[in-house]
Amino acid sequence: MTTLTVNQKKYQLDVDPATPLLWVLREKLQLTGTKFGCGMALCGACTVHLDGEAVRSCVTPMSRAAGKDVVTVEGTKLNQEDPDLAKIVNLRCFAGMTVPETAAALGVSPSTVDRQWACARAWLFREITET
Repeated sequence: MTTLTVNQKKYQLDVDPATPLLWVLREKLQLTGTKFGCGMALCGACTVHLDGEAVRSCVTPMSRAAGKDVVTVEGTKLNQEDPDLAKIVNLRCFAGMTVPETAAALGVSPSTVDRQWACARAWLFREITET
């Protein structure tokens, strides 16, 4: 059994230590905000925080994550305060998408994403400086 704390909730999981953290989050814990992109730690779609450090969960084995604190996009305060803005943060920060890609994914104009991204950056800066 492996102990893992995700978004401040503790889990006991029976998984192979070589299993990538991404698949545990998505398949075992049903936290689908963390995305599969390239599978090679290049695109950033699978980024989560592991004890405060941004890591690519597609190449992070459970053996490295065991006993540590994981924060996914679902666990950010922004997700609770402003779910629409959280979608942009998820796509821009966690998935590494450009403004046009984010706009296409959300079905809105790039100028809308650009304005909301400015709000998101301000929110993220406030969050970082207050902790």
